[in-house]
Amino acid sequence: MSSDERHSAGRDRADDETSVSGGAVGVGAAVSVVVPSFNHARFVAAALRSIFRQTHAPAELLVIDDGSTDGSPHVIGRELKDCPFPCELIARANRGLCATLNEGLMRSTRGRYFAYLGSDDLWLADFLAARVSMLEERPRAALAYGHAYLIDEENRVVDCTADWAGYADGDARAMLRETTAPMSPTVLYRRDALARHGWDERARLEDYDLYLRLAAENDFAFDARPLSAWRRHGRNASRDQRMMLDEQLAAQRRQLHSLGLSPHELERLHTRIKFARAEDFLRLGHKADALRLALSNLSGARSPLTVARLAARFLLPFPLVRAHKRRVARRAAERYGEIQV
Repeated sequence: MSSDERHSAGRDRADDETSVSGGAVGVGAAVSVVVPSFNHARFVAAALRSIFRQTHAPAELLVIDDGSTDGSPHVIGRELKDCPFPCELIARANRGLCATLNEGLMRSTRGRYFAYLGSDDLWLADFLAARVSMLEERPRAALAYGHAYLIDEENRVVDCTADWAGYADGDARAMLRETTAPMSPTVLYRRDALARHGWDERARLEDYDLYLRLAAENDFAFDARPLSAWRRHGRNASRDQRMMLDEQLAAQRRQLHSLGLSPHELERLHTRIKFARAEDFLRLGHKADALRLALSNLSGARSPLTVARLAARFLLPFPLVRAHKRRVARRAAERYGEIQV
């Protein structure tokens, strides 16, 4: 890079970024926390307050607003005035989530551990204390994670991964092969393990690709308690099932060595995954896509019973599927209540 190009890049950053600092300076804890913010003005104050209330206070909090157009930086700046530990807001032009997370990792250096919380998600008060304790006890683990509540826009619990997710403790490679992965608000990373890899800025599913690389070298420490909440709303990327499926399969191809599979074994695995994911498309009412996936990957069915069960799901009218989802959400609300913010 020429000196003129370096000067131009520096000038662009100065023009695009604003920085607001606040919070009392005190004895640092062991965790650096980053909040990547993007167009969540309605939810970001609750996310930040859930960090402020941690029983294990972070050493620092860095919020990077990635080009929001909904007034999020104003909300964040107002909330950070009440932050009880060192904090900073950086508001700049949009660069994408993976670039934002890599920037956050580079800029936040006080903690031996690192966590990020999406600007629409929440932590329960003991989240950091529990995760730090687990990583202190598990030196071979690159990260600690656990179950999560799923909440709606009004903070009502509509589901919990404890009711259906088959998470693994220790060697997580078999779990990740089936594309089951920790939800991002449940994870605390060991900084030195994370820093060796960082986020692949080509990936649209930022965490899955990273998990594959980390699991090839380290354990994952699992805590069954749900200590965080992932918010379900209309802008979630996880509603784009086709993108999620394509990105997960692409990440597995990139990390073939991490999975310990031959190319032939990987293709067989992908056939099984695509057949299984037909059910996810059905759940969102995308019957045509689900049918194409199922018929073109029938050899991936685990048993004739699996095929029969999926066929029965195809025969269900979508209004009945929606009614079932409402019943599941209602039972979850009755069982778990709502998250206090």
